[in-house]
Amino acid sequence: MPTLVIAEVAQAHDGSLGMAHAFIDAIAHAGADAVKFQTHIAAAESTPAEPWRVQFSCQDKSRYDYWKRMEFSETQWLGLKQHADEKGLQFLSSPFSLEAVDLLARVRVAAWKIASGEITNGPMLERMAATGLPILLSTGMSPLAEIDETVARVKAHSLPLTVLQCTTAYPCPPEKIGLNLLSLFRERYGCKVGLSDHSGTIYPGLAAAALGAEVIEVHVTLSRDAFGPDVPASVTTSELRQLVEGVRFIRTALDNPVDKDSQANELAPVRSLFTKSIAVLVNLPSGAELNEKNVGLRKPGTGLPAERLPELYGRKLRRPVTAGTLLSEDDLA
Repeated sequence: MPTLVIAEVAQAHDGSLGMAHAFIDAIAHAGADAVKFQTHIAAAESTPAEPWRVQFSCQDKSRYDYWKRMEFSETQWLGLKQHADEKGLQFLSSPFSLEAVDLLARVRVAAWKIASGEITNGPMLERMAATGLPILLSTGMSPLAEIDETVARVKAHSLPLTVLQCTTAYPCPPEKIGLNLLSLFRERYGCKVGLSDHSGTIYPGLAAAALGAEVIEVHVTLSRDAFGPDVPASVTTSELRQLVEGVRFIRTALDNPVDKDSQANELAPVRSLFTKSIAVLVNLPSGAELNEKNVGLRKPGTGLPAERLPELYGRKLRRPVTAGTLLSEDDLA
């Protein structure tokens, strides 16, 4: 089963529609499977009193103003979706209001990605569930009991579900990645699992792929010098390409278990090139007695096998043998 690699743009476009389209091109070039945005409608999501998590923008007086600047019209979202389709990318965007859900349903997203802060938003989840689309559930700030409740709600609708381990830290240090939770979620919920990574590196994604994750999501940036709060927690698009290549390699390895005996049989024709045989080290006359000084091990492995060397000590030759000759049974008296 292939691993879905999602490249999360989030707000890295900084409100620029052209930049959002540039991300789609770069992500497609990197080989990812899906591009994901966030759909913010300020008036439907926020209030002027919403505090900054970390104030980073001199351009926006409030977080409300920032969300307002991040908005795209429905026509613009449709253009982004069409661009993603043309590039062979699945199109995703996390909604942050009921209005955003309705907009994205009209745009026809491939699935719903529920952000960590929306996991308890029952009305929004029900609105998404009514569409019948698969659910990708991020768990960045939730205890297990809260995740249990949301998973049960999704399963009540019989929707395809993937539970993503996520740690809400930007960037996330290695000791907080939580790779151990992939197997816990798989066993606890009996569904697909994945990793939504904010480390700013490709390492957790590769590790998650090796652990069998079905989905890997990473934030992306076009440059380490780009503006925005998510840059330290993002990989560059060139690093994204490395991640995709690594994930594909690992997935292929996992999907093709090796039978050691069959593999050895396949390699039998070249085995002799790598193994050694018993060889005469110096010119020896007929009747010479073999010992540790006049016989040893040399390539290729087409003569008497190396493991027989100790039993040949004390044996005599029935005919002269020149140095470098691989011994055979016919040479022994």
